[in-house]
Amino acid sequence: MPRRAHGDAGQAFPIYLTVVGGLLFLALAYLAVGQAAANRNGAQTAADAAALAAAQDSRDQLADLWTENVLDPDTWRAIFDGTTAGLAPSCRRAEELAARNDADVLACRPDGPLGFTVEVETEDTVGESIVPGTESMRSQASATAVIEPRCTFELPGADAGDDELPPLDCEGEDWELDPEDLEVLPDPRDLFDVHLAD
Repeated sequence: MPRRAHGDAGQAFPIYLTVVGGLLFLALAYLAVGQAAANRNGAQTAADAAALAAAQDSRDQLADLWTENVLDPDTWRAIFDGTTAGLAPSCRRAEELAARNDADVLACRPDGPLGFTVEVETEDTVGESIVPGTESMRSQASATAVIEPRCTFELPGADAGDDELPPLDCEGEDWELDPEDLEVLPDPRDLFDVHLAD
């Protein structure tokens, strides 16, 4: 049997380098995708927190207005519908919460009378990777939070006394309101629910 003049080792080495190089490229590509996903998740967290903060601020204002006008049931409907006058802007709270999550608010606007939509951009970039341009790329995200009244009531009829207040049914928890004893009233969380829109 004739002997080979050269072994196969020299031919396998370039293939080995190609395979290792390809695997290294894939690993770096996955790392870039992971960096982008983490940055995007940070943006979404900031947007969610900012939208919830704006909605909670508005909810607290509505609850305060209800407390101030508890003896005037004719004003309750507008308060629970979010159409009452006298509410201060709530987007400043969105900006505060976005900043705590290392993001800037690009837009904050009411979404109907009982909701807020907030768009944010991360302060941090995706970072350097094998994908060109990621070192200056920032992630953006948006979220909408809504306020839902938890209480229903029926205004007293024309024959009812002026000092009679309608009871509140707040999702199964009844509040009998006595005009002569208003020391204990529902909290904002009893009156309104705040959550992210589906």
